[in-house]
Amino acid sequence: FRSKILKSSILAIAGLVLAINANAKTIENGVLKIATEGTYSPYSYHDKSDKLTGFDVDIAREVAKKLNLKPEFVEAPWDAMLAAFDANKADIVFNQVSITEDRKKKYDYTLPYTVAYAALVTRKDNDDIKNFADLKGKKSAHSATSNWAGIAQKYGAQIVTVDGFSKGVELIIAKRADATINDTVTFYDYIAQRPNAPLKIAAKGSEPIYSAALVKKGNEELVNAVNKAIDELSKEGKLSEISVKYFGKDITK
Repeated sequence: FRSKILKSSILAIAGLVLAINANAKTIENGVLKIATEGTYSPYSYHDKSDKLTGFDVDIAREVAKKLNLKPEFVEAPWDAMLAAFDANKADIVFNQVSITEDRKKKYDYTLPYTVAYAALVTRKDNDDIKNFADLKGKKSAHSATSNWAGIAQKYGAQIVTVDGFSKGVELIIAKRADATINDTVTFYDYIAQRPNAPLKIAAKGSEPIYSAALVKKGNEELVNAVNKAIDELSKEGKLSEISVKYFGKDITK
């Protein structure tokens, strides 16, 4: 009887993988190709031994395990990463992709697995920017297609294009940009690693920002399979466990 149950379970998993393979055309040979930056601590980065790690990376690995697929990561800076994804170099993106209406027109999202709030970051000695409205006419450093750049533009900022948050704050420190916007968790992680950086949060957003994995438009089978995996990981407490590992608190709810 137990062998029959085991056999049924194996067949069910195999069926799920076959269903994904039949419809997610870029998935090959049981490998889930995952696009991520690899330079976006604490979400996706390389540790001291040069191993790819991070909050999103761990979640992506757990999702792949649920789908009985081998995770393979495709790393590139934000804009190049999305270009690679668009060119079918990856099946899914795990990289703290915020859910926006514009992106919904081009991509499908999975269930969100992160809740964050916006942080307006400036130099400590900058007294000109006290809130988001003060960005008008100021230089704000962002990846060209990030949702944070869209927020800065909404407030009238001039966008200075950079590859990621760390490059943006480097420009702020060098006084070649006035500000940047990202989530509070990313800022606190940066400061934890560089406590002497002359930076501060000038203002925080009050609206929650949800992040999820990005999937090609119309690939419902993969979205549904990943959603099921994320839901199970949440109910099992695995998402919370990964969050506490990196942040000391649960940012998944």
